Amino acid sequence: MNFNYFAVVFPIAALVCLTLFFRYYVNSSRSAGVALDWIDQALGKRRFELRLHRHPMEARKDLPPIAAITALFAALAFLGLGDTKAPQSYYRFTSESGQALIRLGEAVELGDVMFYTGLWTGGYTLELSADGERWLEQLPAEERKYAMDQPHSHLFKWRLADLNEDNPPVSYIRITAKATPIELGELALLDSSGGVIPPGRISFAPELGALFDEQELVPPYPTYLNSMYFDEIYHGRAAFENLRGVYSNENSHPPLGKAIISLGVTLFGMTPFGWRFMGALFGVLMLPVLYVLLKNMFGKTPVAVCGTLLFGFDFMRFTQTRIATIDTYGVFFILLAYLLMFRYITCNADGEKGALRDSLRPLALCGLSFGVGCASKWIVIYAGAGLAALFVLRLVAVYREFRRDGTPGFGEYLVKTLLFAALMFVVVPGAIYVLSYIPNGAASGMTVRTGMLKNPAYYKMIWENQKFMFSYHSKLVAEHSYSSMWLQWITDARPILYFRQYFDGSGAVSASPVAGGAKSAFAAFGNPVVWWGGFMALVAMAVRFARRRDPAALYILIGYMSQLVPWLLVSRIVFIYHYFPSTLFLILATAHVMNTLLERGRGRYKEAVYGYTASAGALFMMFYPALTGVPAPEWYFKYFLRWIPGAWPF
Repeated sequence: MNFNYFAVVFPIAALVCLTLFFRYYVNSSRSAGVALDWIDQALGKRRFELRLHRHPMEARKDLPPIAAITALFAALAFLGLGDTKAPQSYYRFTSESGQALIRLGEAVELGDVMFYTGLWTGGYTLELSADGERWLEQLPAEERKYAMDQPHSHLFKWRLADLNEDNPPVSYIRITAKATPIELGELALLDSSGGVIPPGRISFAPELGALFDEQELVPPYPTYLNSMYFDEIYHGRAAFENLRGVYSNENSHPPLGKAIISLGVTLFGMTPFGWRFMGALFGVLMLPVLYVLLKNMFGKTPVAVCGTLLFGFDFMRFTQTRIATIDTYGVFFILLAYLLMFRYITCNADGEKGALRDSLRPLALCGLSFGVGCASKWIVIYAGAGLAALFVLRLVAVYREFRRDGTPGFGEYLVKTLLFAALMFVVVPGAIYVLSYIPNGAASGMTVRTGMLKNPAYYKMIWENQKFMFSYHSKLVAEHSYSSMWLQWITDARPILYFRQYFDGSGAVSASPVAGGAKSAFAAFGNPVVWWGGFMALVAMAVRFARRRDPAALYILIGYMSQLVPWLLVSRIVFIYHYFPSTLFLILATAHVMNTLLERGRGRYKEAVYGYTASAGALFMMFYPALTGVPAPEWYFKYFLRWIPGAWPF
């Protein structure tokens, strides 16, 4: 069998299956539409109102699947997330102590020098000597400034120093920091056979002990499991700087997301598992929140189960939440805010006693979620436009309800609701946003106890950061090999590669692909069944709203467009992970389609719903190596996973 055909067969087969699935949907909608059209003609076309019904959760039916789905994806999320141990003590090179002199017990033919980088950027010169008098400086590779380089893109990583090819056996090693302060977490000296020279054979000043006190943590080679990758070098580092009281250089996003990451570091140390823990946790917690929203919207446990599984099996959710960046928190609070807005929309709004009070509870929680999200990442502000549109439509529906029933008091209802909304969506989010800068203020020498929150310098710092962020994101001019446009997001055409490493046939790390070798790689992109089918479902929502004025379809369309449209106006470089919030509404649209099939379909339509969900799960298992970095043969990536040659990079 010629495996070369598979890269073409798989996407074609997926599109054919999706086409058949939506053919079932069209048929079921058409059969139901005849009766609905007759009713509309008989009663007259009613004006649109955002009137949605909230279906209740059922403990006996819903708790078991929620628990099972959450447990399943929690196990997948934390499995292979990263090493639970990493160097925790650091030697700080300063202007007074900017050099480290190391003596070996006997002359050694040095094979490699591995080092674990810490805070601050710069580099070190590395010199070797046989007698401690004549020194041979090690020359860096062309793309590096120093033999032991520590740029911002390689912090909290295991690195290999550049060594000259003709070094004689050495007895002395001298490391000199070229910029201070700068920190090293650990230093490992490897002999020509690749073995770590034990500290017992090394002499050094007592103050250098932090460089050799965790030698058992030296890995065979640097990898994503023991080092930072992609934007972790900004957000994960900023979380650690918060805990150290260091003013972070990462100020291109609000502080709260990085503060959330620091909770994981507090619990598990400054380790790969620690700085990724909170993201993975929030990624798992998205699933029960989505389940509740699906059950409230459609009332069918099978729809809630299948929709939640689709999101669980989506590649973007899985990969993006396992990296220490702040996108996860923005998406989580967007989802939570839309759930709470749905619950607000579906509250009783008539003149009955307590109706206003009952409606304000979910509205308050929605505003709180919006505020926390905005303080995590600005993408939540886009969600605010969708939430505002739904809020206004709700008020219009309430007005018509009061007027239709002849119930007095709408003016009072409107004023109280608007004032409360202003409090919960402006004042409270503003307060949360201001308070989120407390770690930055503390790093600047201010404290809450001594009046930080009353200090004009604190608010000036916040204002200057807002100006910087706006300027940075609006004027960023850069090029990146994995950047993409919004059309490529919809078609899932341009993943962003986060990590790639090659191995030869013996399992040793290789600089390039080797025949018969393996590869460890993972990227952020979408499950084709979820994304391609989800966009088809969105088109179906537009048609359904145009023909039936379906309020659930409009709810979904508003959410999707509020997250996507702003990116159409952005001129800066963007990536496929910016589509992550929009995928929430792909799931809701697909669940709407599934609900129609289960409600109106006949024959094998139920099997189509379950088959659709199972196919997403099958692709998740198929692409698992490209989502986690688990090594797989090179041919497997090439012939099975590279569906769009030249565009899918793994």
